[in-house]
Amino acid sequence: MEDMDLYLKKHDEVLYHYDIDDHVRELARKYGFLEYMVERYLNIFGSDAEIFMKSCSAQLKRSLRCNTLRTDCKKLEDRMNERGFKLSKVSWTRYGYVVENTPVRPTLGSTLEYMKGYYYIQGLASMIPPEVLSPSEDDLVLDMAASPGGKTSHLAQLMGNRGVIVALEKNTARLRRLNSNLARLGVANTITVPIPGDYVSSIGIKFDSVLLDSPCSGEGLLPVDPSRRTKTLPQHLREFQRVQLSLLIAGIRSLRKGGKLVYSTCSIAPEENEVIVNFAVEKFGLRTEEIRGIPADPGLVEYKGVRFSEDIKKCIRLYPHKHGTEGFFVCSMRKE
Repeated sequence: MEDMDLYLKKHDEVLYHYDIDDHVRELARKYGFLEYMVERYLNIFGSDAEIFMKSCSAQLKRSLRCNTLRTDCKKLEDRMNERGFKLSKVSWTRYGYVVENTPVRPTLGSTLEYMKGYYYIQGLASMIPPEVLSPSEDDLVLDMAASPGGKTSHLAQLMGNRGVIVALEKNTARLRRLNSNLARLGVANTITVPIPGDYVSSIGIKFDSVLLDSPCSGEGLLPVDPSRRTKTLPQHLREFQRVQLSLLIAGIRSLRKGGKLVYSTCSIAPEENEVIVNFAVEKFGLRTEEIRGIPADPGLVEYKGVRFSEDIKKCIRLYPHKHGTEGFFVCSMRKE
């Protein structure tokens, strides 16, 4: 872990130094964000920072993923329409729908179709990582932070319940929730294992593909959870970084040569995204891959004067004010 410590220390002084002026303080008071977050948004969005902060008060439309392990999507559309739900297919996801209209009763999470596992209630952006990983029916896949199971079940769906997925979850309560969701959704190719993700490389198994939807600050969920405007302090970001890098290192070591690793977070903080991926590129020689067909911004190659690998522009970022989704970061990497 010495390389990790040195790497974080190298960026620490710049990334965690904040220029808080009167303009930053005014915007922080106006929109209810922590001052260092506003300074970040000005660095990322420039003159559009205020547009972004305003968008975080707008409610996102609900969305769901049709689960073809249990039903046909046309059948789901018809049945939900009969119940008063209007679904609109999203062109850039294979199974994603926006819920345009909902009845008073039943709620989206209490329909018979939901209980039968015909769909999973899921943010649109969170459907991207499994589709980017795109495992084959013969793959041995590692899902490093699997609960509550949305992405795990999506992987199983893409694999047609073939191949094998090893899904990790160390927390007992979260493991129960994961197993419950996988059972409801008809997932039959997944083994859930109650170990920490950073322990997996010691097992000695090499996986064809790895999904690391990493624990993070959740700063991309601002439109869903307003408490995140003041929840995460800079010291918390430092803690998340160590967890993220530890998991990433374990994931890389568990990946076979030529295998694909997808790293994602529901955060827009470069400290949790580009900084982490840049470590994989610089220290392990992973090669980033273009992500096509999804409306998104490229990854940042510079932030607060820190330069990252040019290849990181192949990663993608999604924002509520631009893409109508939760804030999200996704990067696809190949182990040479």
